[in-house]
Amino acid sequence: MASLTVNAPQGTYDILIQRGLLEAVKADPAAYGLDGHVVIISNTTVGPLYGEALAQALPNADLVNMLDGEAYKSLETIALFYDALVAAGADRHSTVLALGGGVVGDAAGFAAATYMRGIALVQMPTSLLAMVDSSVGGKVGVDLPQGKNLVGAFKQPDRVLIDPDVLHTLPPEQWRCGMAEAVKHGFLADADLLNPDLHTPERAQDLVMRAVQVKINVVEEDPYEYGIRAYLNLGHTFAHAIEQVTEYGWLHGEAVGFGLLAAAKLSERLGLCDVALFEQVDTILAEVGLPRQITGLDPAAIYEAMKTDKKWKNGRSRFVLLRGMHQPEIVHDVPREDVIAVLESLM
Repeated sequence: MASLTVNAPQGTYDILIQRGLLEAVKADPAAYGLDGHVVIISNTTVGPLYGEALAQALPNADLVNMLDGEAYKSLETIALFYDALVAAGADRHSTVLALGGGVVGDAAGFAAATYMRGIALVQMPTSLLAMVDSSVGGKVGVDLPQGKNLVGAFKQPDRVLIDPDVLHTLPPEQWRCGMAEAVKHGFLADADLLNPDLHTPERAQDLVMRAVQVKINVVEEDPYEYGIRAYLNLGHTFAHAIEQVTEYGWLHGEAVGFGLLAAAKLSERLGLCDVALFEQVDTILAEVGLPRQITGLDPAAIYEAMKTDKKWKNGRSRFVLLRGMHQPEIVHDVPREDVIAVLESLM
C-alpha cells in the first residue's frame, strides 16, 4: 500500500492508495477508523455500485444518496443531509464517509464541517478527478445560482482512502475529466504527468500518486490559499464561468480542460510566454481528448460569469497564467478585450 502524509494546520492525515482497498475496508473496518457510527454519503450512481455493500459490511453504518450531478451541489442538498444525519442519530462521535466523485466529496465534506460544528470526515473518492484533486486539501462547499463554490469551508479529512480498482466502472468521459486535473498538475510542477504512457487506467495508481503529491506540496505550504495555492486554479476562472453559463451542461473536467488551453492562449497574448507553450498545451489536451473549442457559447456571457469568481478581488480580474511549464503566475487586471479575444479565437 502506498501512503502519503499531509501536514495540515489541524494535524496530519494519511492518504492511502491501494488497489483492492475498498474490499480491505469491508474486511477490517477498525483498521481504517470505521468501526464506530458511520454515515456514508454517496449518490444515486455510486451508492448502488459500492455504497450499499459497504454499509452492510461496516458494523454501524447508514447510507444517504444524493442525486447525481453538479446541479445538486447545493444548499438544498445540504439541508437534506442534515435531516438524514439527525434521523440516523449522528452525534459528534460519528463519521461522515464521502463515497463518490468531487460533487459528493465537496457536499458531504461541507455537511461534516458544519453539522454539530464539525464531525469526522473520511474521503473515499471514486472518480479520477476526485482522487487526484478534490479529495485532498480540505476545500469543501456548494454552489449558489450566482456562481460555483461560493459557500464553503476548510475541512481536512481524517484520512483519504483511494482504491484505483473502482475506476473500472468510470465512464470514459469521467476519466478524461480527471485527466484535466492531472495534466494541470503536470503543467504546474511535474513533467512526468504529461507523459502519455501514464495516461491509462492500467497506470492509474502511479498517475494518482504523482498528481496527489503535487497537490500535497502546494497545500502544505499554503493551506488556506493566501498565496501559491491559487496556482491550483490554473484554468478554473474560464472553467467555472463555462459551467455557469451552460448550467453545468459541461462537466467540470471538460471545462477545466478548455480553461487550461484558454489560460495558455491568454498567457501568450499577454506576452508571458511564446506560442510554443500554447501549442504544447494544445497537443497534450488533444491527446487526452478534452474540449479545445467553445462553439456555440457567447464569450461576453462567459466573461460576465467570471465576475462572481472567488479569485477576483474588489471587481478586479485575477487569472492564473503561465510564463512557461512549471512557471505559474497570478496576473491582475487583465483587460476585458484580451479575455474576449482569446475566447473568440477558440470558438
